[in-house]
Amino acid sequence: MMLVMQLLRSAVRHAGSRPQRGVERLISSSSHHHRISASGRTHPSSCTDADHPKVLITGGLGQLGVGLAKLLRRRFGKNNVILSDIKKPPTDVYLNGPFIFSDILDYKNLREIVVNNNISWLVHYSAVLSAVGESNVALAKEVNITGLHNILDIATEHGLRVFVPSTIGAFGPSSPKDPTPDLCVQRPRTIYGVSKVHAELMGEYYHHRYGLDFRCLRYPGIISADSQPGGGTTDYAVQIFHAAVKTGCFECNLRSDTRLPMMYIDDCLRATLEILEAPADTLISRTYNINAMSFTPHSLTQEIQKVLPDLKVTYNVDPVRQAIADGWPMALEDSAARRDWGWKHEYDLPELVQTMLTHINTGNQVAQAY
Repeated sequence: MMLVMQLLRSAVRHAGSRPQRGVERLISSSSHHHRISASGRTHPSSCTDADHPKVLITGGLGQLGVGLAKLLRRRFGKNNVILSDIKKPPTDVYLNGPFIFSDILDYKNLREIVVNNNISWLVHYSAVLSAVGESNVALAKEVNITGLHNILDIATEHGLRVFVPSTIGAFGPSSPKDPTPDLCVQRPRTIYGVSKVHAELMGEYYHHRYGLDFRCLRYPGIISADSQPGGGTTDYAVQIFHAAVKTGCFECNLRSDTRLPMMYIDDCLRATLEILEAPADTLISRTYNINAMSFTPHSLTQEIQKVLPDLKVTYNVDPVRQAIADGWPMALEDSAARRDWGWKHEYDLPELVQTMLTHINTGNQVAQAY
């Protein structure tokens, strides 16, 4: 209990001394509300739901979908954002706004959803991630490649703005590592990475060939206290926080010196909204790197130990995940995103650690109260 109170008091003091967070600014500032035309240019709009884009999020029950839906609903109205997946949602997700079944491999079903709901933006989060993909290549090909083709074809047919995330996994061992530029040799060695390079190139091809408004960000490893890891190589950076609070012990499956780019989920969601809202004529590229911080398991452990000094970390390296991580960037070079549409991260490592521990401890206290 003392730890919770100390963290909360520290967070309140820190919050009082800093400007309003980016996600909060995007939601609260009425001067930033826009209606976005088919050309990609922004125009002032009223606050009525009818003037906002109608958004469909596929793979919505994954790490990012629920958070993005919450952000977009606060921005555009609850009924203008439809979350979808092939799984039954938790009750709170079901009650917080529209949710429908959507299988991206069922072209007819997906097309009907777009037409019947007058969708104008499509956020495509359905994917099989890196470590899981290596254990089931056939499934990864079907979901990550065939599903993408359905998304691109339907988006082109109906004039949608489409966002498809890419990843640090789109780079490979022959790519420059520190930092990795937007344009360089990629050559990934996982089916996940290959499928993401395919998505980047297909999206750019559809943009130039058919005029599709395709937008893509290469995400670093994303860290969130509210969602469970989904089978990615950077999962340790979420798991360690939960273990630090619950047991004080953590076994890491990557080497202690494995340096990878990471980002707190609030920065990631804000970047996604910003690229979706950016006027089309400001986007020199259709795929951008975004960067925040880079750290190793050892440096993350040291930062957590400043708050929880009794944390013990051991290492039991998973050769599959380690091989994947060894082929990835140590940092992403993101000057183009900062220049073209004003990207700027807000969470560094010390603040990430404080925020994660506060959220996890607060969540545990609430759970114990029930």
